[in-house]
Amino acid sequence: MWERVYRMMVKEFLQMLRDRRMKFLIFVTPVIQLIIFGYAATTDVDHIRTAVYDLDRSADSRALVDAFTGSGYFQLNAWLTDEAQVVEQLDRGKVIMVLRIGRGFSEALRSGKTNSVQVLVDGTDSNTGTLAMSYAQRIISEFPARRLELPAQEGVVVLRSRAWYNPDLKSRNFNVPGVMALILMLTSLLLTSMAVVREREIGTLEQLMVTPIRPMELILGKTLPFVVIAYIQLVMVMMVSLYWFEVPMVGNPVILLFGAGLYLMSTLGVGLFISTVSQTQQQALMSSFFFFFPAILLSGFMFPIENMPQAAQWITYFNPLRYFLVVVRDVFLKGNEFLVLWPQFAAQALLGISLLVLSALRFRKRIT
Repeated sequence: MWERVYRMMVKEFLQMLRDRRMKFLIFVTPVIQLIIFGYAATTDVDHIRTAVYDLDRSADSRALVDAFTGSGYFQLNAWLTDEAQVVEQLDRGKVIMVLRIGRGFSEALRSGKTNSVQVLVDGTDSNTGTLAMSYAQRIISEFPARRLELPAQEGVVVLRSRAWYNPDLKSRNFNVPGVMALILMLTSLLLTSMAVVREREIGTLEQLMVTPIRPMELILGKTLPFVVIAYIQLVMVMMVSLYWFEVPMVGNPVILLFGAGLYLMSTLGVGLFISTVSQTQQQALMSSFFFFFPAILLSGFMFPIENMPQAAQWITYFNPLRYFLVVVRDVFLKGNEFLVLWPQFAAQALLGISLLVLSALRFRKRIT
């Protein structure tokens, strides 16, 4: 049995590696995708385009503007001279935020009265707008003490916050491991679904079936090469994540490789199932994307699962990407061990075995 499976695997590797475009797709495209998505998939907000409308024109008001620009979050684009310019700058999208400093700001600051400072934010992008207001509020609240060099008072509660696992709160450290999971799903899904359909489309599947090879041996010979390729891709994108994006890996990479194996059981099972319902490679391609994009939306990669409607949350339990995202992010950022991640592993194993058995039975029924 294993001799025939081995021969089938050799045939599959030779068929893939003979095609230059396929080699580019397998070994180069995942790295390019990770680099592009790694830079694009970020929720960090900095260099916020800002205009200043300073009615006070004092040393204190200029110091407040310097506090904004010196924070690294805000980029000064324009100094405004009247209210009409404020409306124009926001309406035309030239700036995201306008800092309006009212008359008497310096006097109020020195006398301890309420300061007249207004922040106007373009709320079209709610995430950017919310973060801009949060940054501005923090800078303005800390400015009086820093400007007047007030000493710390005894008995006053001082808040000292600290972020665990991702101290710099870089969204890239959170998103890049997630992109790795997406790339692994996409490539394994497409390669598995289209490879079997290609055999049927060019008529070689029937030729294979008149040989002594059994249906299960054919399934193994077709899918195992993609497991090897998927692991090669995983190691490649891990290296890019560690040395290009400098995402820290706190945990044991062996745990990640083990979780990837369980994850591939599900993705290969889905790809094999798609191959049984598709007659052409175009149908397989469209069916793969029909599964892929809802899987992203229902995985927690873009939106927290807890914020989804209850019905959508139930559907996510059948999504293998949901579990592997937890594994890859926990291994990279938290360093969690097997005893912590075993519920994710158990869910992936149950889902993967079920999908593989269902797909194999349907595949065997189609070719016998």
